[in-house]
Amino acid sequence: MNTVADRGIRNIGKQATSSRAHLDWLESEAIHIMREVAAECTNPALLFSGGKDSVVMLRIAEKAFRPGKFPFPLVHVDTGHNFAEVIEFRDRRVAELGERLIIGSVEESIRRGTVRLRNPQTDSRNAAQAVTLLETISQHKFDACIGGARRDEEKARAKERIFSFRDEFGQWDPKAQRPELWDLYNTRVHPGQNMRVFPISNWTELDVWQYIGREQLELPDIYFSHQRQVIARNGLLVPVTPLTPPRPGELIETRSVRFRTVGDISCTCPVASDATSVDAIIAETAITQITERGATRMDDQTSEASMERRKKEGYF
Repeated sequence: MNTVADRGIRNIGKQATSSRAHLDWLESEAIHIMREVAAECTNPALLFSGGKDSVVMLRIAEKAFRPGKFPFPLVHVDTGHNFAEVIEFRDRRVAELGERLIIGSVEESIRRGTVRLRNPQTDSRNAAQAVTLLETISQHKFDACIGGARRDEEKARAKERIFSFRDEFGQWDPKAQRPELWDLYNTRVHPGQNMRVFPISNWTELDVWQYIGREQLELPDIYFSHQRQVIARNGLLVPVTPLTPPRPGELIETRSVRFRTVGDISCTCPVASDATSVDAIIAETAITQITERGATRMDDQTSEASMERRKKEGYF
């Protein structure tokens, strides 16, 4: 028999096999990069915020190094304005893994005077993370920080090498990066310099969600559809919180939303969604034409150069 239905089933099977092979390739590359960091760098660290990309990075680290301990600590730069669900998940996941977590606090940087905001209680602390990250790197003498940034997120990150060189001031110069031919990486740094390493550079948002589904990874529940009070503002859905209160004349609505990315409350917005499962999110992600940062970050809408400017100053 060779009915249309039979051919359709075979095509679905071929697509599923192709998807598995694609994820296997991406996973293998990420494991190789993470092991390269462990082998070549003296004192690396793995950034872990509790977000979906860093959850994927944890699974890559498990596959690269278990049953042994990770050859690096976990690090989170905490703005103090994070969603409570994400911080609870972060701490619980670290405890389950039995790994060490180092927290760099923007609040502490404010108290020291190295971060200055007009209103420390309400101003966005997202860009201020760069200062705290550089302080944390300096304090612990990290020569490499592994993160979950991807090239598909926005234009500045598309310029990144996998091993991204930073000078002794923590600054990134896109014109002074090293060639990476044939998957060979130059990890040599002088004292004070460091590398930012991105093992999932070649992944897309869709790849991340397909991998989460395949590996059955747990996530903070705000990644899935839920009811939340929001305000429609400048094409975004701004969550109603003490840090992001309504402005005079704005209408508060209760909408079904989910977060595509999580960060500082003051600049991170959800999107309208009814997706309550990973499969439903994969279906939504497959047809979206707006990047997750473009759809959810207030501070990334100021100009196309805003992220590149922050990266040059030390932002991840």
